[in-house]
Amino acid sequence: MEYLLPPRGLLTTKLAALNCGVQPATIRDWVRRGILTPCGGTPKRPLYRLADVEAARYAAKPTRHGQRGVNAA
Repeated sequence: MEYLLPPRGLLTTKLAALNCGVQPATIRDWVRRGILTPCGGTPKRPLYRLADVEAARYAAKPTRHGQRGVNAA
């Protein structure tokens, strides 16, 4: 079931991605890496607090070994 509008103050994965200017896969990656935690919903349709999404958006993101840097040519 897709929410037409999630409860006030909560975002779906797609809305969280739109809010941050990233792809939904990036939001799922942040969850997998422990940068963002769902606060409800279901495992297939998680919900996130707006404040948590904003904090994750500006949080320092640890890089993985062998990952290309931003300035890599």
